[in-house]
Amino acid sequence: MSVDPQAGTDLFERILSASGPLVALKTTDLAALVDQFRLVARRTGQAAYLWGASEGLVSLRDAQMRVPGCARLGDALRYILQSLHFGVYLLEVPSGPISATDSALLRQLARAQTGHVRRVVLLGTTAAQLGGLGDEVVVVDADRHARSATPRLRDGRWVV
Repeated sequence: MSVDPQAGTDLFERILSASGPLVALKTTDLAALVDQFRLVARRTGQAAYLWGASEGLVSLRDAQMRVPGCARLGDALRYILQSLHFGVYLLEVPSGPISATDSALLRQLARAQTGHVRRVVLLGTTAAQLGGLGDEVVVVDADRHARSATPRLRDGRWVV
């Protein structure tokens, strides 16, 4: 399967331009989405991370770089809260209800005022899981047809 680099770049830009730091991403193909973000991170050098229950917090740019002490979701959320740098953090939310502690940390992330762009992207969440977060979550559709049709100047040429 080939990965469309433009789709990944467009989705990355839509996440960065979201009105809040907490984003729920609607997608049907999670593996392809992670591959797109990995490609964007490697080509642009952007700081993008993926958290999964089995591996913890891992850099998408350098797959061998794992963030120590971030094996659990709560630990990864605390790390993100303390980070002073730009970053896009993809979190594969486990099925079932989000714990009260993790929900409180997500609310803190949503309300945190920083001088840098930090986005926490929740993957595989349901409306029931996000119910407690209310309007603090911005929903972005990863569908190719949801891409913006406004032209942007990219490398000296206009692209849609």
